[in-house]
Amino acid sequence: MKKTSAIEMHRLSVEQFRQSEKLPLIVVLDDVRSLYNVGSIFRTSDAFRVEAIYLCGITATPEPVMADDGTTVVRDCTLKASQEIHKTALGAEESVSWRYFKDAREAVRQLKSNGYTVLAMEQCHGSTMLQDFMPELPEYPGCLSAVSPRYAIILGNEVKGVRQDVVDMCDDCLEIPQYGTKHSLNVAVTAGIAIWHISNILRMTRSEQKPTHPSWRSDDIFLT
Repeated sequence: MKKTSAIEMHRLSVEQFRQSEKLPLIVVLDDVRSLYNVGSIFRTSDAFRVEAIYLCGITATPEPVMADDGTTVVRDCTLKASQEIHKTALGAEESVSWRYFKDAREAVRQLKSNGYTVLAMEQCHGSTMLQDFMPELPEYPGCLSAVSPRYAIILGNEVKGVRQDVVDMCDDCLEIPQYGTKHSLNVAVTAGIAIWHISNILRMTRSEQKPTHPSWRSDDIFLT
């Protein structure tokens, strides 16, 4: 078995990525402390062509965020912070769209007003196990832009998780079943599992159309 070369992987340029069809999923990071976790989630979001990442509260941003007046800094970003995000993102902070919100509740309100189903990745009473969560499939097979509703998942602080007042605003909570002693997963690992699961289901109709798995990576399907 021979390893696949970089050329054979059909990697997109940043510009091609920006023009391509996206997974109808926004990832919201609420007070994520680790710069490496932020970068890792950018990298995973690039891999699955996530629509956008919303960075909230103390979550670091890849570059300073300016107010509408263009002169006031809303969220500062040191060179060291930018470099540490880049270390694990490997440039995905350039391809994946992102926005900053001072408070995650503001992000949730905007998402819900735009018709998104908002889901907290959290251990809650009555939560839905991730493997039991079934997003609605596109009406037209192979067309992710036809998915309705669109989805957002919220991931919280490494110690405290998603804040309760944010959980209260969500449409549901998704939980990854665990069987060990910790019942605690790294936030970037949780993001990877959840994004893969949602992506796999929403792209299911494509694999039914074209049984050869690599076909969903071809430019004629994704580029607009």
